[in-house]
Amino acid sequence: MTQLKVTQRKSEIGGTSSQRNTLRSLGLKRIGDVVVKEDRPEIRGMVNIVSHLVDVEEVN
Repeated sequence: MTQLKVTQRKSEIGGTSSQRNTLRSLGLKRIGDVVVKEDRPEIRGMVNIVSHLVDVEEVN
């Protein structure tokens, strides 16, 4: 199954509480953190909310 490699590139400072909570739910705490998540609709939705703060790559 395809996985998503999510890297935080920008700070959560100045974002809404929803965006900060979404980053925490993804497991991202600081700039440069990387997590690998299953490619599911729930994860895609969370990435969409913070798309301006993260980089996303598909990995196998």
